[in-house]
Amino acid sequence: MSSPVALLPEVEKFLASSPLKSVVGGKDVAGSAGETMESIDPGSGRVLAEFAVLTSEDIDRAVGAATHAFTKSAWAKMPTNERGALLHRLADAVEKHKPIIGQIEALDAGKILAQAQGDVQNFVDTLRYFTDMAQHVQHRTTLAVSGHDAWTVRHAWGPCGFIFPWNFPFLLLGWGISPALAAGNTVVIKPAEDTPLSALYLARLAREIGIPDGVINVVTGTGSGAGAALSKHPGLRRMSFTGSPEVGRLVGQACGHNLVPAKLELGGKGAAVVFEDVDIPGTAQKLVNAITFHTGQVCCDATRWLVHKSIYRDFVDECKARMRAVHVGHQLDQASGMGPVVNAKQRDRVLSYLKKGQEQGAEAVLAGGPADVPGQKGFYVKPALLAGSLDNVAAREEIFGPVAFLTSFGDEDEAVAMANDTEYGLANSVWTQDLARAARVAESLVAGNSWINAHNLFPRGVPYGGVKKSGMGGGVLSIETLLDYYRTQSVVRPL
Repeated sequence: MSSPVALLPEVEKFLASSPLKSVVGGKDVAGSAGETMESIDPGSGRVLAEFAVLTSEDIDRAVGAATHAFTKSAWAKMPTNERGALLHRLADAVEKHKPIIGQIEALDAGKILAQAQGDVQNFVDTLRYFTDMAQHVQHRTTLAVSGHDAWTVRHAWGPCGFIFPWNFPFLLLGWGISPALAAGNTVVIKPAEDTPLSALYLARLAREIGIPDGVINVVTGTGSGAGAALSKHPGLRRMSFTGSPEVGRLVGQACGHNLVPAKLELGGKGAAVVFEDVDIPGTAQKLVNAITFHTGQVCCDATRWLVHKSIYRDFVDECKARMRAVHVGHQLDQASGMGPVVNAKQRDRVLSYLKKGQEQGAEAVLAGGPADVPGQKGFYVKPALLAGSLDNVAAREEIFGPVAFLTSFGDEDEAVAMANDTEYGLANSVWTQDLARAARVAESLVAGNSWINAHNLFPRGVPYGGVKKSGMGGGVLSIETLLDYYRTQSVVRPL
């Protein structure tokens, strides 16, 4: 085993400033009840830092700060190029601090360090993408209407709420707030209680580089406390939630009560449809990489592998050998190919699905189970492969771990029917050298996204979102996303 990467002095200083306060209206604030929670390194089980637990009264003040910044500061009415200059300054600062934020993200979320640094760069690129796009948005559009002088104008909405999950804390932060800020809105961010550290660091960095107070507010605490208070706050103008369908329903219900538009990016149970003409070793490696990336804690992952019966056994053997070769270890160990899951609850969830799946008749092609990492007391599991009927609980419910479920199919129609037999509809992939078949099958899969000969592709400019149980309210990463954060107003004068 190689030596773990040493912590940067800046990371140690940030963690040593515990208990970490939230940032509201440009000021560091503790929860009014005086309570704190602990952030745990999932690789070692050690406490990283304590952070403030905010109450509903604190959330009210945060929304008030965002509202004040929107209405009283120059942010919303600032010329687009001037606002863009500040956002580019923020992107530059994040990029400069990428080694620091990358270590914070790796420690807090259990991410392999290189993957965490990639997430930081993704944030930077996304912020620049939407900032530049906003420079070209036409705010006033004249309408050709007989007998009238008419036009539409685009305005920012106002304070927008965001609740982010623990699997991609910083990357999803960029996906969420970048279009909102570029359009001139202010934001209140509630990071997951398991992974609040990178959002808190960002808020401090934004303050340092001159983002006006109250434009970016970060509130920490529990989902049932701070998160619920934010989602039901009537002062918001838009709400975005990324997480489980179960919590997404609660957020949608709360927003519906206040008639606040909600964007819900929820779970998935994606399929990889593998036809008989693929390169077996290459395809097996790509799917193994997908299911072990961030320990399988990826909502759009391919967790159901549907393989043509003529290559099924060879494909399974290839995947099994490659999964066995994945090195499980601490996220800061450069030899690690897969780190821990985020907490003990998630480890128990993964192990319980392995047990329930086999109790319902699934074959344990690769058994998985707890993983022992010498010198660490973190939350580790081995990658696993189950096989059998897609009626199995492990094939139907989202596990959120490094577990794939395999079955075989006979023809194209059967493969499409099997892939679509799910409550979810986020992302699937088709694997074949026949591009006409690939396009035909990809368009037949009922989901927000279909990929061909790859999985987990997110080029900016291509809408990404879910249908059915996987989400509603629009996607991310495209011009449609940016336009979501403007309200349109019509102006008409009779001639």
